[in-house]
Amino acid sequence: MCGIVGYVGPNVPSSRPQGVAMDGLRRLEYRGYDSAGIAVHTGDEIVVRKRAGKLQNLVDAIEADPVPDGVASIGHTRWATHGGPTDVNAHPHVAGDGALAVIHNGIIENFAPLRRELVEDGVEFLSETDTEVVAHLLARAYDGDITAAMLEVVGRLEGAFTLLAQHRDQPGVVVGARRSSPLVVGLGDGENFLGSDVSAFISGTKRAMELSEDQVVTITPTSVDVVGFDGTPATGRTYEVDWDAAAAVKDGFPTFMDKEIHDQPAAVRDTLLGRRDEQGHLVLNELRIDEAVLRQVDKVIIIACGTASYAGHVAKYAIEHWCRIPCEVELASEFRYRDPIVTERTLVVAISQSGETMDTLMAVRHAREQGSKVLAIVNTFGSTIAREADAVLYTHAGPEIAVASTKAFLAQITGCYLLGLYLSQLRGYKYDDEVAGYLEELAAMPDKISTVLDEQQERVRELARSLKDEDSVLFLGRHVGFPVALEGALKLKEIAYIHAEGFAAGELKHGPIALVDEGTPVFIIVPTPRRPVLHQKVISNIQEVRARGARAIVVAEEGDTEVEQFAEFVIRVPRTPTLMMPLVTTVPLQIFASEVAAARGLDVDQPRNLAKSVTVE
Repeated sequence: MCGIVGYVGPNVPSSRPQGVAMDGLRRLEYRGYDSAGIAVHTGDEIVVRKRAGKLQNLVDAIEADPVPDGVASIGHTRWATHGGPTDVNAHPHVAGDGALAVIHNGIIENFAPLRRELVEDGVEFLSETDTEVVAHLLARAYDGDITAAMLEVVGRLEGAFTLLAQHRDQPGVVVGARRSSPLVVGLGDGENFLGSDVSAFISGTKRAMELSEDQVVTITPTSVDVVGFDGTPATGRTYEVDWDAAAAVKDGFPTFMDKEIHDQPAAVRDTLLGRRDEQGHLVLNELRIDEAVLRQVDKVIIIACGTASYAGHVAKYAIEHWCRIPCEVELASEFRYRDPIVTERTLVVAISQSGETMDTLMAVRHAREQGSKVLAIVNTFGSTIAREADAVLYTHAGPEIAVASTKAFLAQITGCYLLGLYLSQLRGYKYDDEVAGYLEELAAMPDKISTVLDEQQERVRELARSLKDEDSVLFLGRHVGFPVALEGALKLKEIAYIHAEGFAAGELKHGPIALVDEGTPVFIIVPTPRRPVLHQKVISNIQEVRARGARAIVVAEEGDTEVEQFAEFVIRVPRTPTLMMPLVTTVPLQIFASEVAAARGLDVDQPRNLAKSVTVE
């Protein structure tokens, strides 16, 4: 998830294009902080400045080597996917002997064959990025009209992308294109803007135009023209932004956590992008472990901390079911102190959002010292754990600002599913068509997450406000519902400071039921009725807590009418395959915790005593 901004102003060069680009990047830095860059059209040439690292590095570079006044600009703050965070890989990318500049948010899934084609045509690449492929394709297609070149090129691209481009020969023009990636137009007076969200230009205008899927937009100082990818004229929906620049980085949401909860459909979708080859087979191109080694793995150990460890618990169910390999889940902080049994045939999977979690890093080092291969599932390109592991599977949730993890958790679960399916395919436990079927089911999950957000959010928030003064809340689940219960309890503890516990529902009678008192809120994660034995067991658990006066709050699948006679409050989620249910059942628990904390007047994004990344043991 990268941040992009575009601007076209009066035909008289000034400092405004640079100012708009840099202001937009400051507001968008939450979307990516691996590198940043701008391209300013002076009227005669395109001047590019870009630097790896924080935005301040770009500021310093421009102070040392100022950018001339201009008439248009594009800017980019990067969250690395293809290629590490370096000056060369930073955007914008240029082609056509510097005549054309491009920035990009998303992933071009078919960049490899396109790159081979260009190399065969004699093109020399400077970077490792998929974006540079687009730059060279546009330069080759350009024949005096950058919009026509964009229309020709987008027809060849697969994946999710937002592209902005400008050409030296058209100084008053910036063209953009979007597919499954955000792009919004800012409508000014004698100037127009583009951005990955309205925060990019909120200080310049509050009038915006929403673009639809598969559209190309061309802005000049006085016009905005929109066409479909097929060239058919189109229009966008215009609206007024009803919040101010101070809230821009949160995209209008009251907290980063709320924004990141709503980012989750995109986080899951982006993590799934680019995972199939030209024949439709599942591929994990980041893996650097020989396939022969992976076929010989006889045990998987997942190491992680906190929320990431609960993603590992979900992975255990999936990996053992799909691959028939024993799978253990270990707290990274305990792993190396208990003398674990790992061999060269053990695959250790380390899960970390930041890739810098010290407990997990030390466990990785211990596992490698014992001869085990280590695969990291991380969200931060080039992080220490990613570098020290034998292989890495990157999630693409984008930067997560709130301390309490939400979108990174769902992206980690998605990455674990991909790993499990890859191993099952590689080891012959699942046929290609079976794996393809699971991938189709995963591809449907972002829309199902959106359904939960659209249909259940207000009900859950109202429930949360009614329970804000509770002293204790319990969470129960079976099978993959158990780690969801653990995560629901952790979220409430983290940000609302309420005693909360998650239990395996079958353990209820073995002690935890003593905590149930008259009026105690108990969340129960109910499995699908299509697993009748499992379902009936949890129905019995609901009856047990209700018999002792608890308030039973049930998260259940659409169409599950049996729960209604026992539950005081039912939260509905779409019908979903059993193993994938955590991707939808977790979401209402996140919303609940966020709203309880807000109702108690607490800092949702920065809870007391906690840090985003724990870099000490």
